[in-house]
Amino acid sequence: MNDWAPIAKEYDPLKAGSIDGTDEEPHDRAIWRAMLARYVPNKGVTGDPHLTLFVARLNLQTTEDKLKEVFSRYGDVRKIRLVRDLVTGFSKGYAFIEYKEERALLKAHRDANRLVIDQHEIFVDFELERTLRGWIPRRLGGGFGGKKESGQLRFGGRDRPFRKPINLPSVKNDLYGEGSSDKRNWSREGTRDWRTRDRDHERSRDKRWPEKERSWTWGESERERDSKEERSRGRERKDRDR
Repeated sequence: MNDWAPIAKEYDPLKAGSIDGTDEEPHDRAIWRAMLARYVPNKGVTGDPHLTLFVARLNLQTTEDKLKEVFSRYGDVRKIRLVRDLVTGFSKGYAFIEYKEERALLKAHRDANRLVIDQHEIFVDFELERTLRGWIPRRLGGGFGGKKESGQLRFGGRDRPFRKPINLPSVKNDLYGEGSSDKRNWSREGTRDWRTRDRDHERSRDKRWPEKERSWTWGESERERDSKEERSRGRERKDRDR
């Protein structure tokens, strides 16, 4: 729990498949594939990975010139690589943008995320393929983020960070008074308070008891008196009828 962080420091497919990074068993087949995969980053990719941004969810009509126009606002761009299909040449909807300075990289990472380009809200993050140890791409069951419709959600990245897990053992200890000494003292004091309240309640009830008895006896005498009057009236009516 002490080393927990919303963003993963290294890639673990099992943790990435968990909403809080605490799963012990994979819950879908893609996680099994990612755990068994032995992925080697593309050695043909050049450039400084620590100065490169990953830009996704692009409009398929967006071009390199449009990306350069937008991302040049944050600093000098060294290189733009829009990933295209090898057969058709069409855009796959994501790109890598390398800056010349780290300051421009951080500024673009902070301000360009969820920016709308060609009617599409884009997603911006650091490049993870060459910087995050153990990285497994999406096509092998890894990656981060995902859509709910597909059911293959991955956590630990900027798009879907880990949620803070609930520490169940500490909650159990607190419920049974097994926590710290301060909590134990507090619970004991609380029991004393309840006991004193019970005693006060008993005393007040004892004081009120005679009053209730008097009210009950008064009520009973009234009832007896009414019943006697009813009986006498009934006898008078019978005498008249005779």
